[in-house]
Amino acid sequence: MKRTRGPAKVAAIAAASLAVAMLAACTPNEGSDSGSGSNANAEAITVWTADTLPDRVAKTEAIIAKFTAATGVKVDLVGVPEDQFNQVLTSSAAAGDLPDVIGSISLAQVRTLAANDLVDTETNAAVIKGLDEKTFSPRSLELTRDGDKQLSVPDSSWQQLLYYRKDLFDKAGIPAPKTYDDIKAAAQKLDSPEVAGLVAANKPGEAFTQQTFEHIAQGNGCEMVNEAGEITFDSPECIGALTFYRDVLKDYSVAGAQDVDTVRASYFAGQAAMSIWSTFILDEMAGLRNDAKPTCPECEADPAFLAKNTGVVTGIQGPDGSQPSQFGEIVSWTVTKEAASESSKKFIEYFMGEGYADWLSIAPEGRLPVRAGTTANPTEYSDKWKTMPAGVDKKEPLGDFYSADVLSVLQKGSDDLKRWGITQGQGDLVGAALGELPIAKAVSDVTSGGVDPAEAAKQAAESLRSIKDSLK
Repeated sequence: MKRTRGPAKVAAIAAASLAVAMLAACTPNEGSDSGSGSNANAEAITVWTADTLPDRVAKTEAIIAKFTAATGVKVDLVGVPEDQFNQVLTSSAAAGDLPDVIGSISLAQVRTLAANDLVDTETNAAVIKGLDEKTFSPRSLELTRDGDKQLSVPDSSWQQLLYYRKDLFDKAGIPAPKTYDDIKAAAQKLDSPEVAGLVAANKPGEAFTQQTFEHIAQGNGCEMVNEAGEITFDSPECIGALTFYRDVLKDYSVAGAQDVDTVRASYFAGQAAMSIWSTFILDEMAGLRNDAKPTCPECEADPAFLAKNTGVVTGIQGPDGSQPSQFGEIVSWTVTKEAASESSKKFIEYFMGEGYADWLSIAPEGRLPVRAGTTANPTEYSDKWKTMPAGVDKKEPLGDFYSADVLSVLQKGSDDLKRWGITQGQGDLVGAALGELPIAKAVSDVTSGGVDPAEAAKQAAESLRSIKDSLK
């Protein structure tokens, strides 16, 4: 396909693409439920994927081979590494040579593409309609729409979760930690020289720190930006969230800066009663990955001890929040403007239908289905997901380690999912903010005791306003 973009639009894409692509990687199919049939005369299409791990690319190509055999549509799959995504996207947009379909993209990137008029919303909507929108998670559709425009086709989610030791909670008679008060009370009761109450990220310059804090903060009504596009991170709700985060990490956690690796290591060593991490930890906690194995004392005899004794909480609620909320990502396919629309439509329909189970099975711990099933079988894909082998060095179904209650909570988690700036139409700001990470700095400043929460929120808000002004 050919599409020429003006310099202003290309520049806007460049501002956000890299940071957003990184978030997607932390990341980051049925013409009808009866199949599409053969079409030897169909044109070839080009598909980009931001998921470039060799084994995943190979598995994606295997699904594509089945799609081509069923439809006759040939596909050129192009992996675009996350650290090159902004450069490739910018140059391709400037040359009018964008692909027909882009996959494994985040919510913020979807908004950036849409803001630059690079999305075929009508074809995306036709895919959803053909598959029956009632088979999709309502929240996944809400987050991928702008009014009545379908900006992308959601294919899966990964979520940030609060993990807690059920055995320790049960022994102490503590309920699941679903609110600020619950978390603080549990952390206080279970904290000891051997076991921290809660481990969570607070290292500056890390997207994981912002993601973790967003997971906590949204439940308190803290928003980065309001519906009018005004920065609101210096609100009482955000100051309250920073204060809560500071108090728990200062009084009931481990000392020093904590990042994605140290948080996992503390929980895996049995040295924390609670932790915050994404669903990508699920296979590791079950002992299915050699370079990230649980090391708790009980894990020597039973490598899956932590998986069997861990509960999960999706949405968390603070005293100033109206409902539980959680951070997470909806990963999508989207058809680009002036693509080979019919062939592109067939491609996404296949990956969301006949090939959907194969697509989810590439990484079940990080690809939770947002389409539970078909019209005829409403739980077909959610049922299959529970039995899909997960892991890296070993492959076993998550259902062999986690209870039915935990798996059910995971599958319903997207109902609580919210994201700063997305539904307010500020995808560019979200992406650019992930490049500079002023909120991660605020979290680090308050948890180290160097800055008061109100002052840290004010400084972060000023930085966000500066970033927003630079995007105009």
